[in-house]
Amino acid sequence: MIGTMTAGDVVYLTAAASVQFLRPIVVRVIRELPERHTYHGWVWIEGYQLNAAGDAIARRELYVRRAGVRMQALPAKRRRRPVRVG
Repeated sequence: MIGTMTAGDVVYLTAAASVQFLRPIVVRVIRELPERHTYHGWVWIEGYQLNAAGDAIARRELYVRRAGVRMQALPAKRRRRPVRVG
């Protein structure tokens, strides 16, 4: 089971975290929301949903089962090549 999530953690959310994630998503955590009381083993998190390139595409508040949250490495950014002009 994952411990407290902190700013910058990247997590992979599947149906194990909540039925709303039948299509898994990757989220960069902003913070946990401890002021929201939940059932034992569940937590509210605030974060940015990431696309395949690792770019933030949506800010989300998510209710997840802590035991279903998986840590994820950030996708490697592709290096852009300079464009030749002229």
